[in-house]
Amino acid sequence: MSLTASEARWRDAFEGSIKNFLQGYPQGSADELYDPIHYLISLGGKRIRPILALAACEAEGGQLEAAMPVAMAVELFHNFTLMHDDIMDEAPLRRGRPTVHTKWSENAAILSGDVMYTLALTALEGTPPSALKEVLRQFNETSKEVCEGQQSDMAFEVRDNVTVDEYLKMIRLKTSVLLAASAAMGASAAGASSERVEAWYQYGVNVGLAFQIQDDFLDTFGESDSTGKQVGGDILSDKKTLLWLTTQAHPAGREALAPWLGIHPASGSEQGEAKISAVRAAMIATGADAEAQRRMSQHIEEAISALSKLKLSPETASWFEGLARHVVSRSH
Repeated sequence: MSLTASEARWRDAFEGSIKNFLQGYPQGSADELYDPIHYLISLGGKRIRPILALAACEAEGGQLEAAMPVAMAVELFHNFTLMHDDIMDEAPLRRGRPTVHTKWSENAAILSGDVMYTLALTALEGTPPSALKEVLRQFNETSKEVCEGQQSDMAFEVRDNVTVDEYLKMIRLKTSVLLAASAAMGASAAGASSERVEAWYQYGVNVGLAFQIQDDFLDTFGESDSTGKQVGGDILSDKKTLLWLTTQAHPAGREALAPWLGIHPASGSEQGEAKISAVRAAMIATGADAEAQRRMSQHIEEAISALSKLKLSPETASWFEGLARHVVSRSH
């Protein structure tokens, strides 16, 4: 069976399992508490985290069923963070559809997000007993780190002295540790040694860093039809991304950004389009776009280096390497 066929099998198995799991919490029950969860999960998405967990498990010789609780847990947790992040970011769209707090209310999104986190832990209970303690430790540590990263992201909004190193630490916590944990927990569920679990973690954390830098890149230079999100939103809000911080580090970049600092025009407005255009031009002029591409390539090479320590079959290694390279070539 080709790995392309395996990927389809992993995805189909996951979609069936998460659907069956959520049937225990039907729409309309508990005064519609679970409706936003069904809605957000039904919007789909890349499913990179659950697929990574299942793929790592099978690469370690485990059965798909052993890592399915991990796969469901990481996707439920990921969507819980999206539900709450969208409130904090005041985002109108998620995957091209209204965000939960827009479709229902902020209070509904907060409560549904809270119970979504609980459901992630419930799903995790199905992990093989021999691996459950370690998987639960990894999950709890990752959950804490993701919240730390989100807090740093918000704190950066009111700071003028954020450094590139601080930004990289923030995205490592906010985004990449969950990808890393997906691979590591999938391997743990298969009974992998601690050394191999650590190699999977290093693979995932570097893929995750490249993933977030590309996400920030697409927010600025992508197309809304492809990303399903408002393009230029980071610029409009003066978000401290790698692109912004690299531009700000140059005298010419600081001069170009200065007239727009603290000005947050509405998306689609004439002033908003003018700000996006001016800041994009400054990012290109200072080489911030090229620096982002360089750092993404660096993290992908580090991910592939970690992968080489696992001594997987050529076919299996090729799939994981392809996944890493896809992260920085995607358009959404």
